[in-house]
Amino acid sequence: MSPDHTPTAISVKGIRKAFGPTVAVDDVSFDIHPGSVHALLGENGAGKSTLVKLLSGLMLPDSGSIEVEGRSVTLGSPRASHRCGIQTAFQEMTLIRDLSVLDNMMLPYAPLGVTGMIRRRSARAAIDRHLEELGFYVDLDEEVGRLDLALQQKIEIARAIYREPRILLLDEPTSTLSGEDVDWLGGLIARLKAAGKTIVFISHRMREVRAFCDTLTILRNGRHILTTGVDHISDSDVIEKIVGRSISQTFPPRPKDRSSFGAPVLAARSLRAGNKLEDVSFDLHKGEILGIASLQGMGQLDLFLACFGMTEVKSGDILVDGRKTAITSPVDAMTAGVSMGLVPEDRKTEGLFLKLDGRTNASLPVISRFAPRGLIRIEEEEAAVRRAFATVEVNERALWTRAGAFSGGNQQKIAISKWLVAQSRILLLFDPTRGIDVGTKHELYVMMRNFANAGGSILFHSTEVPELVHLCDRVLVLYAGRVAAEIGSEKLSESAIMPPALGHDHHDEGQAA
Repeated sequence: MSPDHTPTAISVKGIRKAFGPTVAVDDVSFDIHPGSVHALLGENGAGKSTLVKLLSGLMLPDSGSIEVEGRSVTLGSPRASHRCGIQTAFQEMTLIRDLSVLDNMMLPYAPLGVTGMIRRRSARAAIDRHLEELGFYVDLDEEVGRLDLALQQKIEIARAIYREPRILLLDEPTSTLSGEDVDWLGGLIARLKAAGKTIVFISHRMREVRAFCDTLTILRNGRHILTTGVDHISDSDVIEKIVGRSISQTFPPRPKDRSSFGAPVLAARSLRAGNKLEDVSFDLHKGEILGIASLQGMGQLDLFLACFGMTEVKSGDILVDGRKTAITSPVDAMTAGVSMGLVPEDRKTEGLFLKLDGRTNASLPVISRFAPRGLIRIEEEEAAVRRAFATVEVNERALWTRAGAFSGGNQQKIAISKWLVAQSRILLLFDPTRGIDVGTKHELYVMMRNFANAGGSILFHSTEVPELVHLCDRVLVLYAGRVAAEIGSEKLSESAIMPPALGHDHHDEGQAA
């Protein structure tokens, strides 16, 4: 019970969950009060996802107890969790890609008529009204797999709310959202809170935690560290308690002037590609981190895919080392003369084979290098992968452990390491820190800057504008498939990026020298 004797919405008491020798959650206890928005924070692997699965009925704890609204419950299945008024919108979405939006929204509680047939017409009308109330539109007959990740995430959230929960678990809901979609979610959370709903918000973004949440709980290495009011703790203290150490400088220093950069290694001239890229020109120099800032769907994805040979170039040119180069497939992008690697936005479906071990994932793009006569030289392959893993600071057990067994942050490190094994000189990093904790983000920032300082070049898109501001040497802002502004490091700021990203005229200030 809370101090005023009102039952807590959720009370976790002494919860422990282990997977063989790995203890995911160890004697964790905390309370979440009704009608609050409660943040759950911690590094990847801290135990957040395990707790979400326990509360969602996907697994049972080894010991300890869970109370929901003052009653001790056994959440032995998702349906048991649903009966307790709990619904979850997962980061690793549970939507079925080959089914329509309508079918996904109905699962698993489609309305049935007296004959046992699904009442699709009435369900369609109800879901249409629901989405309209939530403030977004999607074609209910469209296959989910054809939609972009941001829209899929909104559908995942909408489905959880459609089931009218009293307690809503949002598992990193903004990891695929940007700009207006995050504002949309903030407004939605405020409305649910005003209606008396309890929300558990898992996130790595302190700005959103402060904007949306009342209280927070920090986990580290599977143990409870702190539960407090959001207004009672500073960002630096939160980070220190999450990682167990102080990160004195989140972003590594960048070069003071552009004279340290070499000649352009990758360039585009009036590039038009895919469905949304209309006319983009840029130069990426040796040793440079060039940022691409934009709101959702402004052509940034087509730009990265075009550079890696994964979408059709309709007009314009791609230049490598000043020479026009036809990159019609990833094989072309990985050739010795180009030597480019892409880290895509969805590491689990596009960047890794989750059932294969880390060594296989990391060496696969250039496996022929280790098998000149058809037989893989295991020792040579392992040595190259081991060096790459050391560079990105991923545990060497990734050599023999399947990638899917690792946290999101370590999976991203494995996805990046394969391009280090390939000795890529150009990295195309598309939102690489999505869904990664603050400690791992810092490690990736350092890796990126070290890569650039060593002569590598990075084309970098992030949905987190502060990353672009503090990490990039220069930023191009895309709007409607075109470059709306170019901003040099000396003028980089969120206030310089956002006006052109929103389509406002930005010719008078913020231009690169």
